[in-house]
Amino acid sequence: MMALRAHRLAVALAGLLAASVCLAGRPASAAPTAPSAPSDPLGSAFSGAAATYEVPRDLLVALAYSETHLDGHGGRPSASGGYGVMHLVTNPAHHTLEQAASLTATPVAALKGDGAANIAGGAAVLRAEADLLGLSAIDRADIAKWYTAVAKYGGATSPASARLYADTVYDLLGEGIRAVTPRGETVSVQPRPVTPDRGEYADAPDLNSPRLAASADYPSAHWAPASTSNYRVASRGASALDRIVVHVMQGSYAGTISWFQNPSAKVSAHYLVRSSDGDITQMVRDKDVAYHATVYNDRSIGIEHEGYVSDASWFTDAMYRSSAALTRYVADKYGIPKDRTHIVGHAQVPGTDHTDPGSNWNWTKYMQYVTGSGGGNPYTPEEVCGSGYSVIDSAALGSSGTVYLLYNASSGYNCVTTIKSTSLGTATATSAYLEVQGSTRITDSGNFAYYAGPVRASAADKCVKWGGKAGTSVYDSPFEHCG
Repeated sequence: MMALRAHRLAVALAGLLAASVCLAGRPASAAPTAPSAPSDPLGSAFSGAAATYEVPRDLLVALAYSETHLDGHGGRPSASGGYGVMHLVTNPAHHTLEQAASLTATPVAALKGDGAANIAGGAAVLRAEADLLGLSAIDRADIAKWYTAVAKYGGATSPASARLYADTVYDLLGEGIRAVTPRGETVSVQPRPVTPDRGEYADAPDLNSPRLAASADYPSAHWAPASTSNYRVASRGASALDRIVVHVMQGSYAGTISWFQNPSAKVSAHYLVRSSDGDITQMVRDKDVAYHATVYNDRSIGIEHEGYVSDASWFTDAMYRSSAALTRYVADKYGIPKDRTHIVGHAQVPGTDHTDPGSNWNWTKYMQYVTGSGGGNPYTPEEVCGSGYSVIDSAALGSSGTVYLLYNASSGYNCVTTIKSTSLGTATATSAYLEVQGSTRITDSGNFAYYAGPVRASAADKCVKWGGKAGTSVYDSPFEHCG
């Protein structure tokens, strides 16, 4: 066994050395040649790095966008020590910044602050992962084959968070990207649905799956426990809790889940909210003390939001609505007043040096959603099903709610969700189902506060049955929408 491990280590070191000496017949230190004063510096950098390191250009852009929305933040680090648009990391457990410096013979300072150097460094690290996995030239030309390399690039500490990281990148490929950088440059990726080759992560838990075990405290959340080094086990009840603290991650959703699972982080929060669709993951039980707000730790629930304080593009309506529903649920559960004295930003914690959620956070909108002053269910079917889905049919469930059928023309998937109209915020029996002709029916059924679903399935050119239940009302469709 020791000999086998030594052999594997030698192979890995040899792969890294080979990657640093020669990639596709070129020195690894070679930087992409760009025209003088390009009008699209980041676009040219992505294309140049893709050509130099034989990494798909669209994959590089999608990875960068998932991490930073193509904002290098002036060379300042993320919460987990990541720099630049490619989020090259230096922390006790992950060192892609130093690896990129070695592979490209570029000073660390340049990798932190220069966009083109950072993109080249990210491409070199991703290519090195591909080489260690044994991807051939034919494999490298197939964007689906890069999935495992992308998962490893993120430095996740568990298979589930590694899969979430890579799935986020591949979802962006399917949806397409049109990003405007802080300097006004537009960088685009055309939608190109890809069925990824998940390799060793094929059987990893899917944190996006509605059928994954839900959190114990908030039924709409996934459960992905933080490292026990990053919180304290306790037995807090309603009498101990009087604050909810709003944070901004200074990083990505998948990356922050991974960071909170890393024992060296020494930080955590109870809940994390995703920008694109408001997805929620719980990482610390409400009863336990998360390390998120110093003097408020013992008395508060911490909610982290994907993104960066300086970039308003992360603060989507889906995020506001989902987070507000969570805050309202927690406040009602523990008797915390729904006002700005008791629902605070990290910057309001006494003695803190943090500024989040910052001036781009819309407290007025958020508190309207928390208090319900806007009226009605805070969720729409499009928000529940996600980006790219549009309603193609619906059926009323009496006065209790509506069940919706949606379709994503880019992916060929249908989605069904039941949106409640009554007993909002209270978990009541609600269900949604989708059955593609010739396949097994998929159902999401339980006690939910706002909606059931999303239930998604590939249904291009196939007939579907769909329906759901809210209160005592039920709807069941025939096979239809066959085109």
